[in-house]
Amino acid sequence: MKKILVTGGAGYIGSHTTVELIKAGYEPILLDNFIYSDGSLISGIEKITGKKVNFHKGDCRDKAFLTNLFKTQGPIDGIIHFAALKSVGESVQKPLLYHQNNVESLLTLLEVMKQFGVKDFIFSSSCTVYGQPDHIPVNESAPFKRAESPYGATKQLCERILEDSFVEGFRVVSLRYFNPIGAHESSLIGEMHFGSPNNLVPYITQTAAKWRERLTIFGGDYNTPDGTCLRDYIHVTDLAIAHLQALKFLVSQPDANIFEAFNVGTGEGVSVLELVKGFTRATGVEVPYTIGARRPGDVEKVYADPKKANSVLGWKSTLTIEQALLDAWNWQKKLTK
Repeated sequence: MKKILVTGGAGYIGSHTTVELIKAGYEPILLDNFIYSDGSLISGIEKITGKKVNFHKGDCRDKAFLTNLFKTQGPIDGIIHFAALKSVGESVQKPLLYHQNNVESLLTLLEVMKQFGVKDFIFSSSCTVYGQPDHIPVNESAPFKRAESPYGATKQLCERILEDSFVEGFRVVSLRYFNPIGAHESSLIGEMHFGSPNNLVPYITQTAAKWRERLTIFGGDYNTPDGTCLRDYIHVTDLAIAHLQALKFLVSQPDANIFEAFNVGTGEGVSVLELVKGFTRATGVEVPYTIGARRPGDVEKVYADPKKANSVLGWKSTLTIEQALLDAWNWQKKLTK
């Protein structure tokens, strides 16, 4: 049973990935500082899996804390690094905070990994590394354009650090997420919010639940079929499973040094307006909306070419957007209760 340190493990994607790790026989060690989460998703993980979660509250920038964690919980076989500030909009307003937090946490974690001889590392990256790509669907060979937000810039810089760390003996898979949505089918874990949500679907579900009067769609004059931004929406459970495939990939590689990046998406572009209408089809609930001004930091259109993940990792998305929207709605109804 391999021990996997999951930073940001009490968060949205971290909690879903932890469920899949436990189901697959791994022993996850969760670390979170509760900036974007609280203990509620941990109890959800335990209810789904029937296992007690090994959780530690702390910050990846705290070297003394990390050193003690590696010493007392080791030997650790690998890391899945989710912990980061993640709001595109907030990053535009607070760029220094994002660079300081996201980059320093990675550097400190790598330093402690090197001290304890831990090599295998899966990085939570993002399609924002591509900026506005010249061609879509975008594949992993596309050059990084200038990031549209400080958040995207931190993901670009972190990937560069990891690629440069190749010579240090690290074995790295960078998973470039597109747009994760949905919740676990049990409705025991999902996307939590403290203040305003960072992503579109919670705004849709909160509006449907009448927590909000109406949804504002940022921009209706983009060069897309209906004028709204085009994205690649993937069920969070499919995304979680991609991390298991990445772990298997690293185990299968005899090379001492590895850096590989993979797009994790469906390969289908869906507009914001199409997603709102899809929610109504999936749930039967109308979502009042208005078209507002463009939002700084938003890319016009991007969706994945996932062929590399399909062929090399043996991973492919299997859950539909409709299922993701229905799961998100069931999670919202639970929160409302």
